[in-house]
Amino acid sequence: MIESTDQLNTTIRLEHFPVRIVSLVPSQTELLYDLQLEEQVVGITKFCIHPDQWFQSKQRVGGTKNVHIEKVRELQPDLIIGNKEENTQADIELLREIAPVWMSDIDTLEQALEMIIEIGKLTNRTSESEHIADVIRINFEHFRPTITRKWTCLYFMWKDPYFTVGTNTFIHAMIEECGGINLQTKPRYPEWDFSQSVSPDVILLSTEPYPFNESHLAFFREKYPTSTLLLADGEYFSWYGSRLEKAPAYFKQLLTTIYSGK
Repeated sequence: MIESTDQLNTTIRLEHFPVRIVSLVPSQTELLYDLQLEEQVVGITKFCIHPDQWFQSKQRVGGTKNVHIEKVRELQPDLIIGNKEENTQADIELLREIAPVWMSDIDTLEQALEMIIEIGKLTNRTSESEHIADVIRINFEHFRPTITRKWTCLYFMWKDPYFTVGTNTFIHAMIEECGGINLQTKPRYPEWDFSQSVSPDVILLSTEPYPFNESHLAFFREKYPTSTLLLADGEYFSWYGSRLEKAPAYFKQLLTTIYSGK
């Protein structure tokens, strides 16, 4: 019997290591790939774009917020992996009637590392998951000394209405890992009031979930003429799986631009 307590403090029990896994979270799907679970993963969401070969070949079971329950049922999974923020409680309750569901809940780097290791244990990939977690720790440890000064910012993740990233989020934790001071002090993802008198050093426009691009810069340049405007790769700020191995290198490049003030 395999027993695991997830990050919502729910304990699941499996009679054997899973051989039919459905993953409902893009960053965790990529982790399963890096744990070499090609044969075991049978279903993913339409937003699980990495790796591309899985995106092209694996059965898709809808989106993260609107899982096609019957498609999941048809796949006969023995493990479903989800996330508190990415998936809806209603879907998860229905999915629990099909198979054990392991849920992550991640607002910090340490919680991400805990998830990686626990999923490794649950899928018979303990050594592989511990290696990934060790690489992430080492890469962040090497990155931190390159932070030479603090900088203030706002991180926009949606348009019409404009939503920002607030506290109690994984993105907020990554901003702080980069030496950033988030001027949005409300929790989660509040709508931004442009009448607020703030002058951030940096405006970060995320590439996901809303795909901000260069065509949006003029609007923010008018609002914040003294701020450095940057398109932020949302995958490095918000994906909390094995992609974190590469995040410090991206953050180092980002800081070079921020420090130059361009």
